[in-house]
Amino acid sequence: MSTDAPRAPLDRKRISDEISQYWRVSVVDITGSTQDDLMQLVSSNQALAKSVIASEYQSAGRGRLDRSFDAASMSALTFSMYIEPKVDKAEWSFLTLLAALSVREALASLDNSSRVAVKWPNDLMIGEKKCAGIIAQATTKGVIIGIGINVGMNESELPVPTATSLAIENFYELDRNIILATILNHFEINLQIWELGKSFIAEYKEASSTIGADVEVLLPAGVSIKSKAVGVSDAGELLLENGEVVTVGDVIHLR
Repeated sequence: MSTDAPRAPLDRKRISDEISQYWRVSVVDITGSTQDDLMQLVSSNQALAKSVIASEYQSAGRGRLDRSFDAASMSALTFSMYIEPKVDKAEWSFLTLLAALSVREALASLDNSSRVAVKWPNDLMIGEKKCAGIIAQATTKGVIIGIGINVGMNESELPVPTATSLAIENFYELDRNIILATILNHFEINLQIWELGKSFIAEYKEASSTIGADVEVLLPAGVSIKSKAVGVSDAGELLLENGEVVTVGDVIHLR
């Protein structure tokens, strides 16, 4: 599909018609950050579980570790959703991995392919280029998960040379309304099963481009660790062959 394909605006009704009645979707034309907007609503007790805010443009969008996320208007799918998990709070950290897995499943179902992989902890990759990212913030009763997917971006609109978009990769489906509804449907099913006690570690390992790879992990303190990634824990931590357990860090796949 051409990268010049029309960028259909987000339509709350179209999205809501394709998802369960338990989701509450709002669409805004422009905002600083859907993550901040939803956090404000949650903090003031104005947001119910499964509230979703999607935007056409974010002026202050951010990714992991407070990095900026920039995208031309209507070129990306940027949204945040509020979840109140029915599991112990100690397990909440796996939600970002579950969200990444759900996004991958949704994209695969729309493209009839499995070319999107998950890079620990929650980046979506096509080859060695990033097409989507996920962040999460815990609140008193739940978690706000923010997702950004490069959908219609052309080469000149990419934020960094290591990024790509669904349009550039000739994905079959570029309608952000359909993509968002499909992601919510996949995540809802996975969340329900996970809350009942199912482990998604096997599914995550299968989807992961990190597990089984030699990696260098850059820790927030500036320290780096080189080893082989061998798995993830129930809390979503990266397990290394040398015995190290990584909670937060940037992963570089070594050749």
